[in-house]
Amino acid sequence: MEKVPTQENKSYFEVAEGVWGLTDIFTNVYVIQNKPDNTWVLVDAGLKTAYPKIKLMVNELFGENAKPSAIILTHGHFDHTGSLKKLAEEWSVPVYAHYLELPYLTGKSAYPPPDPTVGGGLMSYMADLYPKTGLDLQNRVEAFPGITPDVPFLPEWKYLHTPGHAPGHVSFWREKDKVLIAGDAFVTTKQESAISVMLQTKVISGPPKYFTYDWYKAEDSVQRLASLLPDVVATGHGKPMSGKEMQEQLMELAYHFQDVAVPKHGRYVQSPAFADSRGVVAVPKPESEPYKVIFALSAAAALTALGWAVYSRSKYYRS
Repeated sequence: MEKVPTQENKSYFEVAEGVWGLTDIFTNVYVIQNKPDNTWVLVDAGLKTAYPKIKLMVNELFGENAKPSAIILTHGHFDHTGSLKKLAEEWSVPVYAHYLELPYLTGKSAYPPPDPTVGGGLMSYMADLYPKTGLDLQNRVEAFPGITPDVPFLPEWKYLHTPGHAPGHVSFWREKDKVLIAGDAFVTTKQESAISVMLQTKVISGPPKYFTYDWYKAEDSVQRLASLLPDVVATGHGKPMSGKEMQEQLMELAYHFQDVAVPKHGRYVQSPAFADSRGVVAVPKPESEPYKVIFALSAAAALTALGWAVYSRSKYYRS
């Protein structure tokens, strides 16, 4: 295995010992190195546009033509699997996910429909435009093996089932230095807001609202992760965070989840969607007409605000 560079490179960032990440547009991808033998694993595969960035990152870290032992997934939403099929075929490596996520990765089921009426930001309002069908990786994807939460090829790591945002969502945990890759169980920016995403504003937030199908399970998942008392968190959206401020914000989210994370209204607020090993079984009806009017007006306001923010930023840089 080729030597890992010791200096930080602009194409990626360091999260913790043996853990690196990159951001493509608004989604993060991570690489975890197994120190004893210097093998490595890719965590998630970002958007379709992430492919060249992922290849650049792993080539810089591990040398030309490097390939992982496996690809492991926090979940299968489009912004975490956009480059997955291409990478899995090119590298010819196994892909692992929780067994409850397999229906959405083998063409057997679509995810519960997103809810564009929640979140109050442009990223939420655009949710109906996001891809809703899952991938069909056929026999390239398999469930994490065994009855213990061991992660293949990463003996120091465990996976934790953290549903709510997706039925088979998992997070990854390394106990020795309390490093948590949370996926979208919670995130470190306000993902519903295009402005927050653009500025990468650091703040511990609940799972992206527009794709979260079960707020009761989402709350349980956040409380479980907060109870680990992580020292470093890296999530699917936003920059890594560490230290006292992160810990305080995560505890605040866990203790006051209903107030600070759950929308006041929305398709899945009162009744969740139901899913099992076959995929989605039942979904509640969409929001009523009055909320659609409010949603349309709010979307127009958000577009105006985003346009002004982009204009102001470009004007600042020109000056």
